[in-house]
Amino acid sequence: MEALVAFAAALLAFRLAGLLAARYRSSNRPELLAWAAGLGAYAVAAAAIAWGEAAGWDDRAFRVYYAAGGLLTAALLGAGSLLLAGHRRAAPMVLVYAGFAVGISLAVPVHGAFAPHGIPAAQHHLAFLPARLLAIVANVVGTLAVVVVALRSFRRRPLGNGLILAGIAAAATSSALAGLGLGAAGSAIGIAVGAVLLYAGFVAPAHIPSSFWPKLAHR
Repeated sequence: MEALVAFAAALLAFRLAGLLAARYRSSNRPELLAWAAGLGAYAVAAAAIAWGEAAGWDDRAFRVYYAAGGLLTAALLGAGSLLLAGHRRAAPMVLVYAGFAVGISLAVPVHGAFAPHGIPAAQHHLAFLPARLLAIVANVVGTLAVVVVALRSFRRRPLGNGLILAGIAAAATSSALAGLGLGAAGSAIGIAVGAVLLYAGFVAPAHIPSSFWPKLAHR
């Protein structure tokens, strides 16, 4: 059951990432590409959960999950918010960081035995330096960038920024859901809810026309 829920969450997040990428192609707005990459990384994390729950967790599934969910998602979403705010240097910086993070996730030693089910805790399989420290910094900095940019422009885009803040809250609680007895399915549900809220926030207009809700419903 957990694998199916996680697989569904991955498909949903991939679909939303694709829609953002299509918007980028038509508008050439760099923040849309960064946000699409962030939701794509979120989808890969959910797919890794499905992999681990279906086939049994091992170092391969764990590395993919940790790289996508622990190291990349928040950083890419934060870069998108910084690009939206006009900080163009965020693009080359996040590209360099992404390459470094992927290299770390591939090279860092993974130790300990894996349980067949349940998302592995990073502290049981990774040393604090460098992977766990890098994940902490990336998640704190990326989340702060999203939250600060959303709050600063809240009056101009109350609906969109409210949805983005709700999506960040849902993403932050996805791991907590696993600890409340909901297991990997709880984390996958948190990923799905977070992805939907973030996507809706990214594409919401500053002013809501009367026809907005019907259009959104048919996307």
